[in-house]
Amino acid sequence: MPLASMAEALEDLQAGKFLIVVDDERRENEGDLVMAAEKVTPDAINFIVKYARGLLCMPIIGERLDDLDIPMMLSRNTPSKHRTNFALSVDYNKDTSTGISAYDRAATVRALIDPNADPEEFRRPGHLFPLRYHEGGVLVRAGHTEAIVDLCRLAGMYPAGVVCEILNDDGTMARMPDLEVLAQQHDLKILSIAQIIAHRRRHEKLIERVAEARLPTKYGKFKIIAYRSMVDPGEHIALTMGQWSPEDPVLVRVHSECLTGDVFGSLRCDCGEQIQLALQILAKEGRGVFLYMRQEGRGIGLHNKIKAYNLQDNGLDTVEANERLGFAPDLRHYGIGAQILADLGVKKLRLLTNNPRKVVGLAGFDLEIVERVPVEGPVNEENRQYLRTKRSRMGHIIGSC
Repeated sequence: MPLASMAEALEDLQAGKFLIVVDDERRENEGDLVMAAEKVTPDAINFIVKYARGLLCMPIIGERLDDLDIPMMLSRNTPSKHRTNFALSVDYNKDTSTGISAYDRAATVRALIDPNADPEEFRRPGHLFPLRYHEGGVLVRAGHTEAIVDLCRLAGMYPAGVVCEILNDDGTMARMPDLEVLAQQHDLKILSIAQIIAHRRRHEKLIERVAEARLPTKYGKFKIIAYRSMVDPGEHIALTMGQWSPEDPVLVRVHSECLTGDVFGSLRCDCGEQIQLALQILAKEGRGVFLYMRQEGRGIGLHNKIKAYNLQDNGLDTVEANERLGFAPDLRHYGIGAQILADLGVKKLRLLTNNPRKVVGLAGFDLEIVERVPVEGPVNEENRQYLRTKRSRMGHIIGSC
């Protein structure tokens, strides 16, 4: 069964029909039943509960949640691989009963997008789970939360929807063959998040090229290009060498900022050594990209990273320390990096990494990873446990440590 076009999907969304939205098979590898919030009825809720069977949620822009004083479910969520932004569950409190019926949940959905609704009109906790949209949408996070909100915006509708994971009759996750059967039975169209990403990348950008100059280094002569992100305060840098066409596999290193390792030569990690190795490999190749992303401490920031160091000094490993501080082991997003690579004309990557999650993170943004090239730094007594933890707890592909 072929995927629908974006035009077909948006037309169905505007008509109040359901869509099945699928993500990358290397991410959650699931299909969600989705609908625009402003088209939700009790019959629609009943259909979702009957045929999707997963958890009914409502992705919505953060501005609206703030207006209604609906906070995140927890100030520090338990670490999650995909980091879904669950807000506090709610029920609409006017002309409803317990909040669980199809009628009540449809009323809650409608009230959440009603500009006349007040915070006091919602019970907390409730039976509907709002999900806070990540600004930048699928270009920053390739998830179903961002997909339905982006689709609604593209359709000229209120930026909110309902989503529910589709399960099989036996309770297992429905995969593409199962989703195609459901789509044929109920005349539903299937759309991929990759299509939404491709559409938005063709029509809009979240990065701006600010400046560029020559950068002679001890490894070779690079061009340095500065980028500004429009969805976060990051000032990202690309070092490029040589030229390529869109069909050429390009050697690429995507490196997240590590002040202690990159600048001060910390022996607690292998980050500084990975920069040196990557630049040496790129210079030897004579062509490629070194992308420096301002995502300090795997996304938790410098101050929190130093707090994590203290916890590691007291016996926790790097994953446990992040979790003790209330963070997932890895909070990095790769959507902005993917846009920078697209701006540089890179479509096929020979990716310098030991991290399979980085492969998945970039592959979800219409980039083809044709090869993973290892970049292993030296092992010392200070970073040995750190490297072992990355290998055993985070799936990094690292040799002897």
